[in-house]
Amino acid sequence: MLEKLQAYLQEQQAAALPKSPLGAAIGYALRNWAALTRYAEDGRLKIDNNGAEQALRPIVLGRKNWLFAGSEAAAHRTAILCSLVQTCKHLQINPFVYLRDVIERVSTHPARLVLELTPREWTRLRKDVAAKAAA
Repeated sequence: MLEKLQAYLQEQQAAALPKSPLGAAIGYALRNWAALTRYAEDGRLKIDNNGAEQALRPIVLGRKNWLFAGSEAAAHRTAILCSLVQTCKHLQINPFVYLRDVIERVSTHPARLVLELTPREWTRLRKDVAAKAAA
């Protein structure tokens, strides 16, 4: 189907004026064909980026507020926290529970095991502990 679509676009490109809206859209699609069809090469990839768009929505809505972060370092910390919260939401973790637990433990947690504090590993380890407790 994608090959047929590409052939159709190439046919239509010859008939459309390059600067017309249709010509510009066809040109864009053909110039970015490899990226636009990458999802067909790997079944794990999604056809769209709606998840990423939804994750960025709170940042976009607060865009003018971020102008007043206080400093570049504060803006960097805000970006890290927003990334952690969105990752938690993506993994179906309550961000408040995750952040509270990590903040309580981070000062005594061994530096060599810092990856255990990432949302994905944190969830996996909590499930392991719960399974052992249930056994």
